[in-house]
Amino acid sequence: MAKITAAEVNKLRKTTGAGMMDCKKALVEADGDFEKAIEILRKKGQKVAAKRADRDSSEGAAIAKVNDDNTSGVIISLNCETDFVAKNDTFVTLANELADLALGYDSKDSFLAADFNGMSVQDKLTEQTGVIGEKIEIGGFEKLNAPFVGSYIHAGNKIAVLTGLSAAVDGAETAAKDVAMQAAAMNPVALNEDGVDQSVIDKEIEIAKDQLRQEGKPEAMLDNIAKGKLKRFFKDNTLVNQDFIKDSKQSVAQYVKSVDSELEVTGFKRVALG
Repeated sequence: MAKITAAEVNKLRKTTGAGMMDCKKALVEADGDFEKAIEILRKKGQKVAAKRADRDSSEGAAIAKVNDDNTSGVIISLNCETDFVAKNDTFVTLANELADLALGYDSKDSFLAADFNGMSVQDKLTEQTGVIGEKIEIGGFEKLNAPFVGSYIHAGNKIAVLTGLSAAVDGAETAAKDVAMQAAAMNPVALNEDGVDQSVIDKEIEIAKDQLRQEGKPEAMLDNIAKGKLKRFFKDNTLVNQDFIKDSKQSVAQYVKSVDSELEVTGFKRVALG
């Protein structure tokens, strides 16, 4: 049997994040073979993952990252089962490292297949499931490209938002962050009226009509009054039409125009946990 040194155990711990005793057991089982020990720990993760596949993983960390020239951003959520794990520094560090990697990929599937320190992202998640003992997975994956992309992460990593602007003008960074904070706080259903699904519009009109009938309004008046209520729905629930939270006298679109008369919000992505 190979003699397992503390340095070898420590090296395996740093590579995998597994506990000291788990690393020592894996090295003993692998007769000192480092790569085989990593595989043993990964298989342990697969067993834990299989057992916990039906667990709810609604806790975690939502992380937004933007590239160096502010033209592309990504949000991922690294999900786990408990708030205790979600707040762990090592877990949050891993979420940030994965988000940095995710910037280079356009889909969740291609990201999960990407190389992360010699193993795929999916294999890393499986390994960490074994290390932590909880279901660990990528929940949200959102990508946004625009002439200027900004981001905001709400305290505790529970909500992350990306916003796109039509130009990289002076003040774009502040404007993009302010709009991202707006989306984090107000959770709009779409960017503007055009982004609201027709089924949602139909449902809102029907709800409005039902309310008006109960109030005794004549049937002939329902369509016009319902349209007015729909305008109110758009104002409350679409990002650019909402009252700006930092100055309710203007809409989000008007705030952006105050930064630059030609500036517009082109898109947003929002990922929330819990």
